[in-house]
Amino acid sequence: MPPTPLRLATRLVGAGALGGVGLLGYGLAEARAYTLRRVALPVLPPGQRPLSVLHVSDLHLVPTQQRKRAWIAGLAALEPDLVVDTGDNLAHPDAVPALLDALGPLLDVPGVFVLGSNDYFSPTMRNPFRYLLPDDGRRQTHSPQLPWRELAASMRGRGWLDLTNRRGALAVGESRLAFGGVDDPHLSYDRYDELGGPADADADVRLGVTHAPYLRVLDAFARDGYDAILAGHTHGGQVCLPGGRALATNCDLEPARVKGLHRHPAASRPGDPGSSWLHVSAGLGTSPYVRVRVACRPEATLLTFTARDPRVRAAHRDS
Repeated sequence: MPPTPLRLATRLVGAGALGGVGLLGYGLAEARAYTLRRVALPVLPPGQRPLSVLHVSDLHLVPTQQRKRAWIAGLAALEPDLVVDTGDNLAHPDAVPALLDALGPLLDVPGVFVLGSNDYFSPTMRNPFRYLLPDDGRRQTHSPQLPWRELAASMRGRGWLDLTNRRGALAVGESRLAFGGVDDPHLSYDRYDELGGPADADADVRLGVTHAPYLRVLDAFARDGYDAILAGHTHGGQVCLPGGRALATNCDLEPARVKGLHRHPAASRPGDPGSSWLHVSAGLGTSPYVRVRVACRPEATLLTFTARDPRVRAAHRDS
């Protein structure tokens, strides 16, 4: 006897509910599947020793996230030559001590940092599906401020360079690295004009650092001769289609470059004038209210700087 329309509808609703529960469970597990990615980046002068650069971003740390804290602490075993932190470290007013504890020995390594919007303002409960919609220009700047001053002062106190709308330089190994950084473009805090023009031509490597990879900032870094640009903010799309195809970037960068290593401008070939490498980290966290990722694992990246050579292609692998 065929099912009645009511029974059929009930079965469909039940199947949909089970599917939704399964997807939610997968998303919750994915958000805790911390992954280290390894990328080779040919930016050093010929003959120089390779450098290992740890790129961390978007930790969105809450003190009770013990698993995340332990995983971050384990990154010290990589013994990087340099750490680049592209912001959104905090998600709780008491997170600074927990963050410093998790970073641990990494704070003794040469490092640079910029801040993101979620270092400045407390997260709020929001409809997670809004992330998939076009940016409406509204920003969460009315929630209580987070202890960003304490965060920045603590990192500076450990010797890390604060690149908030400023330049800096470090000797790392046998290489001299020049940096330019901007405050968070997502909040329109960036003041690129304060960097004072072209990158240092005498440096071995010139790195641009920003939290959010807005095109106006990427264009300026590429125009001024920065070899590579490091950014975060996008969460890799956070909720992606199977295979990792992103639906949104939360900025004006196109979804095809939402994470990983690319060129900027996108159409440029390696070696073209005005073309920079662009590495966007998918980051390690989420909003504490919606700890879900789909087809987009949380990540940190160990970049290996190698000699510039047009025959060398960027190599990727996960671990």
